[in-house]
Amino acid sequence: MHKTDVITPEEANTLPGAFRVRAQRTPDAVAYVQYDENSKSWKSYSWAETESEILRWREALSRDGLKPGDRVAMMLRNCREWVIYDQAALGLGLVTVPIYTNDRPQNIRYILEDAGVRVLLIEGKEQWQALREIHSQLAGLTRVISLEPVEDTASPSTVTHAAQWLPDTPGAVEGPQIDPDGLASIVYTSGTTGKPKGVMLSHTNFLRNVWASLKVIDFYPDDRMLSFLPLSHALERTGGYYLPVIAGSSVAFARSVLQLADDLLTIKPTILISVPRIFERVFVKIQEKLHAGPAISRKLFESAVNIGYRRFEQRQGRADWSPSLLAWPILEKLVAKKVQARLGGRLRFAVSGGAPLSAEIARLFIGLGINIQQGYGLTETSPVITANSMENNVPASVGIPIEGVEIRVGEHDELLTRSRCVMMGYWNQPEATRDVMEPDGWLHTGDQVKIENGHVFITGRLKDIIVMANGEKVPPADMEMAIALDGIFDQVMVLGEGRPYLTALVVLNTDELSRLATELGLDPNSNELLSDDRINQEILKRINDQLQDFPGYAQIRRVGLIREPWDIDSGFMTPTMKLRRARIMNRYGDLIESLYEGH
Repeated sequence: MHKTDVITPEEANTLPGAFRVRAQRTPDAVAYVQYDENSKSWKSYSWAETESEILRWREALSRDGLKPGDRVAMMLRNCREWVIYDQAALGLGLVTVPIYTNDRPQNIRYILEDAGVRVLLIEGKEQWQALREIHSQLAGLTRVISLEPVEDTASPSTVTHAAQWLPDTPGAVEGPQIDPDGLASIVYTSGTTGKPKGVMLSHTNFLRNVWASLKVIDFYPDDRMLSFLPLSHALERTGGYYLPVIAGSSVAFARSVLQLADDLLTIKPTILISVPRIFERVFVKIQEKLHAGPAISRKLFESAVNIGYRRFEQRQGRADWSPSLLAWPILEKLVAKKVQARLGGRLRFAVSGGAPLSAEIARLFIGLGINIQQGYGLTETSPVITANSMENNVPASVGIPIEGVEIRVGEHDELLTRSRCVMMGYWNQPEATRDVMEPDGWLHTGDQVKIENGHVFITGRLKDIIVMANGEKVPPADMEMAIALDGIFDQVMVLGEGRPYLTALVVLNTDELSRLATELGLDPNSNELLSDDRINQEILKRINDQLQDFPGYAQIRRVGLIREPWDIDSGFMTPTMKLRRARIMNRYGDLIESLYEGH
């Protein structure tokens, strides 16, 4: 019989308080598992060992003359050091600012300057190379700590190797009294102006969100999670880091998304937190294998999914028992167990969030005995607003509100929410805060919904925001305006809803295109001009040059070139000169699909 060991928000009080209680309760239990490059093996670390490291880092930070409320940032892949640094900083009353490792230097500069970051933790040479070009512009940054030696003779004195900066043994630095409702972290999220907005989250915001989430699904001390979504992502940070501390579950850090398939087999996680893209990849591989195999295999697979899903519906109380269910034990052995084995074979459930999961993919996995629970939330809500439970799982919905979270449907079917999980506001942007938050605490999500039998179904978005397959949100209108500032582009449409990366359709200015073709030594009148690789590469470069101020994930990977303008007469524009996106996508469907070939 599994037993939970959950720390209450009152016992924790703050995020570092939660870690301290966990280390006292289960000091010798495994907290983290991480691959060690030197020994080429996976190593386990206990809660007590990790707390000892936190105290070392806390002493080192305290020597740097930082005051409570000062901001410190981290730009690391998921690893134990991310947790240690975050906890050490929070224990001193500092405010942590996570940064994506693949972000553009100019965007990183904006975040570091906007937040007034004093200390930055990076991984090593790769990140330092990306930062070198902006370092001289960051006067407020007093120290850059690198986990690995940078080995760059041109690096300034502010760049320090962690091993030389850290004391040999943990100190006894007493942290200040921390206000649970005080600022813990600033998490930057893409704004509609292109510049990211800093979401201010308190200790209470995170703790209450974890506590309410644990009321939906039980996590046990012998559960093991595999962490691969970036910890800069609010879902992974709350669900894949703070929640396991509160629940006492262990976390293994995946080496990379590319090595995820191998890591799943090695770690054999019981819980996964993911975005739909991971399930989509497995789905595509399964479909490819089925199409290449014999018809009998396809038939067997379809039967397993259909009967498995019928079994799921019956267990949820939405379908009657059927004699066909008697075939499940055989189909489970022949089909389902093989797919389950690819995810490690021990998975109790997987959480899918950040973007909608297609009904077809959800049905396939659930039919094969892999429990997928969809949820929904925003960085601004720490992040979970709604979630499906194991006992009340409607896969097409994003679930019901978690405990303590109020929701209501406002004008234009917009979902509004109010709770102790809602952010303190946007850093240095009181006007942007007022735009989304009512005086009585209701937050406008910008998402349109319908509610049926208590379950929330997302139906659309008030503002035209693209949600990519990895859950990142990008504002296409602002990107399109930025791209169109280059005179070679007469019209622009950015695409990527539910896709792994962004693409664009661009109508080119005839004169500017002729000029570019001549510069490249090409015939401006050639029918093959738009399919020439040199033209395509130059256009792509010019597009991304215009997007320097946007986050790193807001980058155009492929482009479709068009000569004919979109106008009112052709039906591609409204009388108010707005693009009719659906019509354009329908007209250029084949071209758009070609931009995603191979993915």
